[in-house]
Amino acid sequence: MKAPNIQHIALIGNFLPRKCGLATYTTDTYAALRQRFPDLKVDVYAMDDHPGRYDYPDAVTASIPEQDRAAYLGAARVIEASGAQALWVQHEYGIYGGPAGEYLIALLDRLSIPVIATLHTVLENPNADQRRVMDALLRRASQVIVMAEKGREILKRVHGVDDRKVAMIPHGVPDRPFADPQAFKPRFGWQGREVILTFGLLAPSKGIETMIGAMPAIARARPDSLYVILGATHPNLVAHEGEAYRDRLKALTAELGVADHVAFVDGFVEQDELLDYLQAADVYATPYPNPAQITSGTLSYAVAVGKPVVSTPYIHATEILADDHGVLVGFGDSDAFAREISRLLADKPARMALAERAYARGRTMLWPRLAETAMDALVRIVAARPRRVGRAKQELRPLKPDIAAVERMSDATGMLQHSIYSVPDRRHGYCIDDNARALILMSKIGDIDETLRDKWTSVYAAFVQYAWNEDLRRFRNFMNFDRTWCEDVGSEDSNGRALWSLGVTARDARAQKHRDWASALFDTTAGIALELGSPRARAFAMLGAAAMLDAHPGHARSREILTRFGAELIELLDGNRRPEWSWFEIVLAYDNARLPEALLRAGVALGRSEFTSVGLETLEWIVAQQTSPEGRFRAVGTESFGRAYAAPMQFDQQPLEAQATVEACVAAHEATGENRWVEEAVRAYRWYLGANDLELPLASAQDGGCFDGLMPHGLNRNQGAESILALQLANCAISALSKATENMATPLRAAVA
Repeated sequence: MKAPNIQHIALIGNFLPRKCGLATYTTDTYAALRQRFPDLKVDVYAMDDHPGRYDYPDAVTASIPEQDRAAYLGAARVIEASGAQALWVQHEYGIYGGPAGEYLIALLDRLSIPVIATLHTVLENPNADQRRVMDALLRRASQVIVMAEKGREILKRVHGVDDRKVAMIPHGVPDRPFADPQAFKPRFGWQGREVILTFGLLAPSKGIETMIGAMPAIARARPDSLYVILGATHPNLVAHEGEAYRDRLKALTAELGVADHVAFVDGFVEQDELLDYLQAADVYATPYPNPAQITSGTLSYAVAVGKPVVSTPYIHATEILADDHGVLVGFGDSDAFAREISRLLADKPARMALAERAYARGRTMLWPRLAETAMDALVRIVAARPRRVGRAKQELRPLKPDIAAVERMSDATGMLQHSIYSVPDRRHGYCIDDNARALILMSKIGDIDETLRDKWTSVYAAFVQYAWNEDLRRFRNFMNFDRTWCEDVGSEDSNGRALWSLGVTARDARAQKHRDWASALFDTTAGIALELGSPRARAFAMLGAAAMLDAHPGHARSREILTRFGAELIELLDGNRRPEWSWFEIVLAYDNARLPEALLRAGVALGRSEFTSVGLETLEWIVAQQTSPEGRFRAVGTESFGRAYAAPMQFDQQPLEAQATVEACVAAHEATGENRWVEEAVRAYRWYLGANDLELPLASAQDGGCFDGLMPHGLNRNQGAESILALQLANCAISALSKATENMATPLRAAVA
């Protein structure tokens, strides 16, 4: 059978030979999908608690070390690149790394494909971490699956989940013919015994003591009775105390005088053997003490083969055994277990009638049915993916510069850093980085009221002025909303950006008063540039120095900054380049294009052809790194930062990178006159308009806003100062480039169209 419109999915969870119930479930899910839909490609990503221990089968595409966050991000890249149309998550607390398994969320946040999640545990009273992670999973998943109706009710009540988002699909079970236990008992040497069975990893959470406590009364009533406890000790328990728990249980049987009526089978058995054990049993018991247990694979398997079940009333048992499909007794009630099991063993007709009812219920839970129901959900969520915007030319026209969103984020102190959606978030205050960029914007933006320009230029200039710490000869960066400084000295980058804004204002401000102020403060502060060590901080200072040299030809300090730092950038390149790596550092980071732009500006300002040549070489290289296979601009994402000699990852793309690339390409065009740099500037600019990996516009054209990033699953819909300013400065650069190329053979308007 073919799954309509679904050819390829990914599946993540534990997987055999890891010994746990979730590994069995995920493995069975995989087998059911492959059997029911033989043309479906299923990639398995196995969570690994002991890397190197398990010999995974060929079905496993990759394993993910549980506590290695970077491995989750790497798996996300592989899944995204694989062509999988959806990811099916098997979720259980404790199998994913980080607090309450939050590393899984880091993986999901880097995927653009739809997600469906089977929840193996749904908690009534999650702790803070569990609630945070579950809420994030529920937001990210298009559909969640629970195995009991109670799970649906808890999700609605505790997490506020829309009922339409939740599907109840019972735990899958294998298909075995109904059989008489007597046919299977000889295999295990149980001839003549009345067998009660409990199966699962041995741990105090299974309530085995309750059943052992029932055995004296059962043995008196049914002398041939045998309680079989099948399963290895839980690996976590073995790691902590070895087999001490099993030994305590054995000691309890001896103390109660039922050692001959209790058998321990220590081992993790494969499915076929487990089913043989189940079919050899006369009664199955689940004495679990946890009322909130929402899933029990062993209970499902017992019902599937038609076992009369006596159980405590945990959630899964109350639902699957409802309507006289099993027997429920109180938690920890050994007397009730003894009474009901003895009654069933004594009354074969009643026992067989219960077995047949259980078997009939099991027919509704077979694995093929689970596969079909889950596939229906996968088809729906893939079909319901949000449609991306088209590439209509009218939607990709350059935007006119607009300071509406800049004003929205600004007050009498300066421009606030962050927002929640489009509403300024005062909790994070201000920073010089954004106010320096806003000051540059006031010099570059063209068609605005001059009174408005004067007002905001003065506000942003005042912030920069006030940030200067004369005693320590450094600019401060972060300011609280109450105008108190968070620090005495800001980062190197913030100091470099402050110098950059002063140089541009000294050259480009419309009012002489602002040019005079900026020139004076640049002269006062520019000496700090020579103490900067960060390549980007130096590049920012170089951009300011190049502008200052334009404003004041022969400006000695600016020439010194450009000459020294230009030579040092070339030295960095020579020290770090490789045959396929023409870059100044062994890693990529933020604002990458500013490094070649600084060399290009320095080369033009100083007449140094070697600076210009290296600037063009490295800009060409970084532009290639920022071009997707489809030819669109792909900003270097934040998850790409700091990875030595590694190609950039696809997502967490920030508006700052597109702006830097636009302005660097403008510098390359000014230095060479080559039209190709116009085309590259336009390619980067169109990223804001929707010519990107998700074909989603980041620019909010109606009010000058810009979303904060392009994530695998969509937009980061906050609109912070950095993003808004990046768009508006890119708008200014494209507008100026358009005017500069009006009379060229290949004008910018043609490149945009």
